[in-house]
Amino acid sequence: MGSDSHNQIPVIDFSTSSTELDRGTEEWYSLCKRVREACENYGCFEIVYDKIPLQLKAETFSMIRPLFNLPVETKKKNVNPKPFHGYYEKTPIAPLYESFGIDDSSNYESFRSFTELMWPNGHDQFCNTVVTMVKKLDELKEMIEMMILDSYGLGEKLNSIIECKTHLRVTKYDASPSGEYANGLPPHTDKLVSTILCDDQVSALEVETKDGQWVKCSLSPTSYVFIVGDLLMAWSNGRMHSLKHRAMMSGEKDRYSLGAFSSPVEGTIIKAEKELVDKEHPRILKDFDFKDFSRFAFTKEGSAIDSEMQVFAYAGIST
Repeated sequence: MGSDSHNQIPVIDFSTSSTELDRGTEEWYSLCKRVREACENYGCFEIVYDKIPLQLKAETFSMIRPLFNLPVETKKKNVNPKPFHGYYEKTPIAPLYESFGIDDSSNYESFRSFTELMWPNGHDQFCNTVVTMVKKLDELKEMIEMMILDSYGLGEKLNSIIECKTHLRVTKYDASPSGEYANGLPPHTDKLVSTILCDDQVSALEVETKDGQWVKCSLSPTSYVFIVGDLLMAWSNGRMHSLKHRAMMSGEKDRYSLGAFSSPVEGTIIKAEKELVDKEHPRILKDFDFKDFSRFAFTKEGSAIDSEMQVFAYAGIST
């Protein structure tokens, strides 16, 4: 069982009252350094962030719950040719897990298309509420990206790490039978650039530290988690740590969560940023097509490889 250690992953305060959020100040660069160190040493950090109103967060979760009560044939209309981007029903591997995926989810028209699949007459309140939430998460993600760029001295050169759109995953984990400690989602690293995760105060997220210990993360109402994915690790030439994490359920409550994933646009080639390659940090991966890697990760061959090693099996450089 994961250790109950709220403070074993870094906690970084992004409250709007903080002068550290003024870019270019000494305080800003100190905060950038903390973000970079957290991403390099842990692959994640907890964000204390008060710019997303608690009422909006509560309304978002109240909007998404009815999704999971829709008929199965309706849920299955959420189809996407990209692996793990559409509706994902319960399986023997993850019997408590169910989720929907919405591409380009901060785009109102894209989100409305999903909404009209679920509710043929539309659902304006659902659409308006969740899109507003996603845009707030996008603002947070963009600030973190700029901190990462500035921490490596790349902020004057680049506007973004990798050109992405937000893929939203809306997830429900059923309460485990008899409240026992049970697998909600197996250990894995994310196949995209990064993730911002929030939940409805039912704890289940566990992260693996570099020394192999599992740490349970219990978030406050104003907290979020930033997770480094395989592609951010690749972009940083291995400096940043791709986080292995899982969901473990216990207790009698179902859990709902939102994951805002940074998904590269079509045709993106993932390559290490050249300034991050030097004698001390030789290249560890060949350039690779994001779409092809994503497909590989979900093939029979790719699925047989430990999640954190898939990118090395696909694009690793032999030494």
